[in-house]
Amino acid sequence: MTSPPNPKILQLGHSPDPDDAFMFYALARGLIDTKGWRFEHVLQDIQTLNQRALGGELAITAISIHAYPYVADRYILTNCGSSMGDGYGPMLVARQPGSVEQLKGKKIAVPGEMTTAFLALNLLLGQGSFQHEVIMFDQILDYVAADRADAGLIIHEGQLTYRNQGLHCLVDLGAWWKEQTGLPLPLGGNVIRRDLGRDNIAAISTILRQSIQYSLDHRSEAVQYALDFARDMNQELADRFVGMYVNPWTLDYGEVGRQAVRELLARGHQQGLLPDPGIIDFVYPGFPI
Repeated sequence: MTSPPNPKILQLGHSPDPDDAFMFYALARGLIDTKGWRFEHVLQDIQTLNQRALGGELAITAISIHAYPYVADRYILTNCGSSMGDGYGPMLVARQPGSVEQLKGKKIAVPGEMTTAFLALNLLLGQGSFQHEVIMFDQILDYVAADRADAGLIIHEGQLTYRNQGLHCLVDLGAWWKEQTGLPLPLGGNVIRRDLGRDNIAAISTILRQSIQYSLDHRSEAVQYALDFARDMNQELADRFVGMYVNPWTLDYGEVGRQAVRELLARGHQQGLLPDPGIIDFVYPGFPI
């Protein structure tokens, strides 16, 4: 008797953060049927994943929505897996209260030039109106508290923990975007490499959605798993953070979510901050490649 073929192996890139860990809990623990696919989890910060996507290195990866126009020739967005800030999102924090106008010409620590947070910051302040230094996202709070930058652009759990450093929020970019557009701020998404082919892309996207649904249906155990990825957060805070970024938007962008992606990238292009995104594809039942 011949042995069955080895399952196909796919590298899946995502951030080492509680929301991404929550989403992919079922995949990491083998709790759903993956139809013969095997997923190798590659945990790296989002700026690194953005850079790797430029070369098409990973079959599936989380990326910043800001990065999508740069990789659209290689990848297609899945209609699940989004991180949406609906009236909240990345924050500018500083040692003293103040206005964002005071940051013109000042140095801001940022988590990466291809992050959506950095795109939103440029839309708010204007490109070239401030200095910036790229700092690993989980070091920005300490960097600002140590007076090594005038302000910091914080993402992930720093949005809930910055007060522990005695810092003050100058602006919440998700709230600002909502006021400007009435839309949620699309921060991150999942993409699949186009060369996997239509049928495989559809099947893989379905598996990713099932993983997210499993975690939402088994929230307590999935949050407990995600705690291993929660820096400086107890279970209550981790659960709150997961709820901010893994929700119905994550299961399906919906028309509003897809409109938010198009609007953000269109405004970025209009202001010369990124290439023309062209027609933005999302994987959905019956989608064309």
